[in-house]
Amino acid sequence: MAPSTTADTLRRRYGEGAPPPQLAWSETLELLLNHRSVRAYTPAPLPDGTLEAIVAAAQSAATSSNLQAWSVVAVADQERKARLAELAGNQAHIRVAPLFLVWLADLSRLARVAAQRELPHAGLDYTELLLVAVIDAALAAQNAVVAAEALGLGTVYIGALRNHPLEVAAELRLPPRALPVFGLCVGWPDPAKPAAVKPRLPQATVLHHEVYSVAAEGAAVADYNATMAAFYAAQQQRVQGDWAQHSAKRVAGPQALSGRETLREALRGLGFELR
Repeated sequence: MAPSTTADTLRRRYGEGAPPPQLAWSETLELLLNHRSVRAYTPAPLPDGTLEAIVAAAQSAATSSNLQAWSVVAVADQERKARLAELAGNQAHIRVAPLFLVWLADLSRLARVAAQRELPHAGLDYTELLLVAVIDAALAAQNAVVAAEALGLGTVYIGALRNHPLEVAAELRLPPRALPVFGLCVGWPDPAKPAAVKPRLPQATVLHHEVYSVAAEGAAVADYNATMAAFYAAQQQRVQGDWAQHSAKRVAGPQALSGRETLREALRGLGFELR
């Protein structure tokens, strides 16, 4: 098989439309642009030291004020993975992947550290600190994904853990002020079921120069709708409507949120005051 070129990589990421005409390039950018969500894994275990390497990469991500307001629970036990899979909409790849990581927005550690020194920590009850923790967890997890892919592994994020956050917290015995933000399957991709690179919106829709502008958005989204229609046809996936219709359906109302419309109440049940 001929080696992939920059043009091939851009065509996969942006479809046959209008990818950026010129990019700076490196092996790291090649790795990033070839990211794909892997939902089929072999049963092969991960080598010793893999989890620790992934977590070291995660800890190397930026963190607000060095608060490091995140944690991760590594789940390898088959029965626990099965219970988490059930809570996340019965997604089979959670069961199959050898490692399932649950990323937490974790303010509990800061509460314990302050309490041990008898110092006030009422700031943890404010929405800003929860936002900091969620961002910290997302930055750490994305570093972990890049590290895993650099090792030849595949990953897929599992946002459906937020369908039942209280039950997930109970399963993992989380302390108050620890929120399961999302999960991450990690394992060896099954070569018999290769995952495709899913095209993204043209840069004209997400890149704004100096000020926000929607002047190019309409035409760019129309092009993307056509790109995604071609992608789903090539993947033999039946999707009703185009990207715009699919996305609008996803945000149409609380009935589209798969139980997450009660998340604010669940956050209070997890110990977040959200002032």
